[in-house]
Amino acid sequence: MKQVLTTCPYCGTGCTFYLNVEDDRIVSVTPNDANSVNQGILCLKGHFGFDFVDNKTRLTNPLIRKNGELVEASWDEAIDLVASKMKETIEQHGPDALAAFSSARCTNEENYLMQKLMRAVVGTNNIDHCARL
Repeated sequence: MKQVLTTCPYCGTGCTFYLNVEDDRIVSVTPNDANSVNQGILCLKGHFGFDFVDNKTRLTNPLIRKNGELVEASWDEAIDLVASKMKETIEQHGPDALAAFSSARCTNEENYLMQKLMRAVVGTNNIDHCARL
């Protein structure tokens, strides 16, 4: 069995643990006692929530709607579509017609980039976060 040190994907706290990998599959998680963030303690999601990685219904490629149906697309095609729809919305209704909702499952850096995109590029302060009370 191989151990791979990684950061938990469930929130932005930064807990780390070891993925115990056997035959290219995650079989369990071992807390990292040396991390000052979680000191070897994991929440239930961090400790037991690894089965989504190999879930057969997990989306691994973007889907876009064509003729009313969702079809698999390349990342470039999906990003171009989102960018063109955002630009179209801004031109028709102004930047405040758009909003961004970010996630605690993202890193602080990803959340920072989201708000920077919305404020500096789009031109709106319409941003929110799922952890806000």
